[in-house]
Amino acid sequence: MPEWVGYFDAAEHAGARAVSARDLTGIGRPRRTASTHFENALQLRKPGFDRVKVMDRVGLAAALFNEGEPEQAATAAHQALDDAARPYETAAVDDVRNRAKELAAARPTTIAA
Repeated sequence: MPEWVGYFDAAEHAGARAVSARDLTGIGRPRRTASTHFENALQLRKPGFDRVKVMDRVGLAAALFNEGEPEQAATAAHQALDDAARPYETAAVDDVRNRAKELAAARPTTIAA
């Protein structure tokens, strides 16, 4: 295998399938569940691929919103934000965290019983 393609493992393949399935849904193609591919990619990712995992979670959230699963999408979006922002303690990052909390409070996705 050429050195330049050595990174392309099962996780990368699952991620590529996920992005393709999500993008094809956006242009009117028959609906394919991209979320399952994103979940598969997340399970297959090796330690040390934190940035890619964040992008997989963002993609998972977008796919779940497209698939009509707002609760699961919100959970994935929060996980992406938590993972991406974890190492940072700055005012700007705190603003992003607070904005996410405000949006969640202002636009609940469940109906109170």
